[in-house]
Amino acid sequence: MKIIVVGNGKIGELLVQQLSREGHEVVVVDSNPARLEFMQEKLDVAVVPGNGASIEILREAGADSADLLIAVTNSDEVNLLTALVAEKLGCNYTVARVRSPEYDREMNLLKTSFGINVSINPEKTCAKEIFRLLQFPTFLTRNSFAGGRAEMVELIVPEEGKLTGRKLSELTNVLDKKALICTIERNGEVLVPSGSTELHAGDKLGLAAATADLPALLHRFGIRTLDVKNVMIIGGSAIARYLATDLLRSGLHVTILEMDLKKCEVLEDLLPGAAIIHGDGSLQHVLAEEGIANMDAVVPLTGIDEENIMISLYAHSIGTKKTITKVNRTEYVNLFGQEHLGAVVSPKVLTANEITRYARAASQTREGSVETLHTLGGGSIESLGFTVPEDAPFVNKPIMELPLQPSILIASIVRNQRVIIPGGQDCLMRGDSIVVIARASQMVSNLTDIFRNRGGEA
Repeated sequence: MKIIVVGNGKIGELLVQQLSREGHEVVVVDSNPARLEFMQEKLDVAVVPGNGASIEILREAGADSADLLIAVTNSDEVNLLTALVAEKLGCNYTVARVRSPEYDREMNLLKTSFGINVSINPEKTCAKEIFRLLQFPTFLTRNSFAGGRAEMVELIVPEEGKLTGRKLSELTNVLDKKALICTIERNGEVLVPSGSTELHAGDKLGLAAATADLPALLHRFGIRTLDVKNVMIIGGSAIARYLATDLLRSGLHVTILEMDLKKCEVLEDLLPGAAIIHGDGSLQHVLAEEGIANMDAVVPLTGIDEENIMISLYAHSIGTKKTITKVNRTEYVNLFGQEHLGAVVSPKVLTANEITRYARAASQTREGSVETLHTLGGGSIESLGFTVPEDAPFVNKPIMELPLQPSILIASIVRNQRVIIPGGQDCLMRGDSIVVIARASQMVSNLTDIFRNRGGEA
């Protein structure tokens, strides 16, 4: 596909890296020549300097023949105008990042008026991810499939419990066909385990299960669940506003620390049920004075990764049950260890994953294109959602007989609203929603890509 990326900031750079790695013809448009020179040297992509909303610049970038344009500048207005111009020039599909809560409320009208196929709101997406993690504080990540019926979650194997020191083949009774351990991350390496793999304390597990079975599974594993009632948010950003709204609606008590007095006044008007405190949440004595020790969860949402990390480390050191750390530079996670930072969310990664999924789906003319994409293990593993097409040649055959590529795993099947954790004798049926685990390097775009012959013929 020919893809134009307008805006070469944090999200734009990650997108260009992912899309060029997947073999797309990528053109980058940005008003900063130094950024473009860096990307051209680093990734050998075509670049066009200038304003991405300009008709002349978009024509130079080839918008009239492009398959997809992605507008991710720092300006909502520029992104909307860029998408509109590209659509008028003949670009097949457009994606725009739109962050303003005011625009978000009118998004259906804006998408129709500006010819946008997909709109992305990184702050809202990140807030939803944090809210879901607070519902199950034991999990480090939660990724939904099949309309929320099936999930891929990540959790740390505790020192004590029914998992530590056991081989997967010995966990049949514990898992009880309710879950499948798909990945294990240990010492920075991600494994696709076999029955002989032994679990160690501190391993990060990637687990597929029905959403409804998650509480019972934690009980089976001997893992204590946490009850979050009091949440402290540091930083009054747009993410904080979206998150606090969801938390208050769910009956939780929310405290927000923000050092900008004008922002505090705005938050008090928007969130009358929250406790808004004017103070510097990066200072330990301020956190202590405002009751961090009494909080069930602490969520640092400042614009500085280093501050967020230090706040989470401090919260962990005083025994806070749950921390969720927002970072954009994900390399920090490996440096400090997730056992100290708790769950980690990255608006940049969440947004890039969603746009990458759309690009893969848009590149497919066949049925069976990827519908959902999430990453595990620091991005080295992907969990992908598909619907089995009506004309699929691989249905009604035991999974153990299908010619799957190496490292490919069918993690769950949703059939008639029932979640099946498949064994070797289970078959895929037309219309099934399935979750597939693959290495990111395999670049699975269509369900047929999981087979050795890329067609599914047994």
